[in-house]
Amino acid sequence: MPTPCARLSEHPLAEQLLAWYDRARRQLPWRAAPGMAADPYAVWISEIMLQQTTVAAVGPYFRAFLGRWPSIESLAAAPLDDVLHAWQGLGYYARARNLHAAAQAVVRDWHGRLPHLEAELRTLPGIGAYTAAAVAAIAFGERATPVDGNVVRVVARLFAIAKPLPAARRLIEAQARQLTPAQRSGDFAQAMMDLGATVCLPRQPLCRLCPWRDACLGHAGGRPEALPVRAAKPERPTRHGVAFWAERADGAVLFRRRPEKGLLGGMMEVPSTDWRAQPWELTEALVAAPLTGAWRLLPGAVEHTFTHFHLVLQVVKLIAPATAEASGAVGLWVAPARFTDLALPTLMRKAVRQAQAAAAPVATHRRSRAT
Repeated sequence: MPTPCARLSEHPLAEQLLAWYDRARRQLPWRAAPGMAADPYAVWISEIMLQQTTVAAVGPYFRAFLGRWPSIESLAAAPLDDVLHAWQGLGYYARARNLHAAAQAVVRDWHGRLPHLEAELRTLPGIGAYTAAAVAAIAFGERATPVDGNVVRVVARLFAIAKPLPAARRLIEAQARQLTPAQRSGDFAQAMMDLGATVCLPRQPLCRLCPWRDACLGHAGGRPEALPVRAAKPERPTRHGVAFWAERADGAVLFRRRPEKGLLGGMMEVPSTDWRAQPWELTEALVAAPLTGAWRLLPGAVEHTFTHFHLVLQVVKLIAPATAEASGAVGLWVAPARFTDLALPTLMRKAVRQAQAAAAPVATHRRSRAT
């Protein structure tokens, strides 16, 4: 059973929060039941999936992922393509590539067991400061302090930290570490996350339900929702590209794999130009086409927003002979019935839908030179 809160003496606020957590904790598929030891593998997978993704979205993926790869050894032995395919829809595919690489490193260097300490965990691909602290605390009971967006909000309000983010981040992390108890540090970390996710909400916080209401300086000031203060974000730029939908007479479509490093690394894609700030003239874009022929511009455009930019992708189409081969790129001809077998990111699934649903073309252009 968990250590009684009465034995915790580092900080009275920790006692209050843990008492609240014992009553109000969320039941999550990766979270150990009270009194049970956490599964380090499940904790690690969940923390990677939860980066930039909501709890509601992660739940089904987590269950399916562990059902398919129930151990670090099974994940390490899986083909990367299978892992990327299972990740479809979660986005931020570098997480999946790093997860696979980290599983192989754990099997190779750590005898199949995740290391316990933050510094050791941070040597693994895809594990930064937050994830290392979360796994160390939740899975292994180390006195570590993971600070995610929920914790930032809770601590900024608790201490009325008015300095704008991201400059205030270091101060917030220091205050959070001061609160973290030596015992039940994993429960405390999860309690902080639960408090931010269910009570200390970004808008209209439920202060009447908060175990820290009487101590909260943000609440005492009357406007807790105004904290944390965030510096103005720069406007997200727009980039432009052209995707090449090459369809053979037998219905197969040309796809290719993106480079392992970089955005959407290792995923399959409809071949495209570079994505740049200026819109492409089609005659210019067709220099990058994987095949020579009469490319036709399809109506409309695919739009997709990444973390740091918005993308507008025009689609051009070519009907190629059944014997056509790709030039200048490693390509794979895939029948429509097999599209679901491909590890396609959301952007490229949008491009597929755009091409399949497109009406009659509005313009025709011929590529002027061979690749």
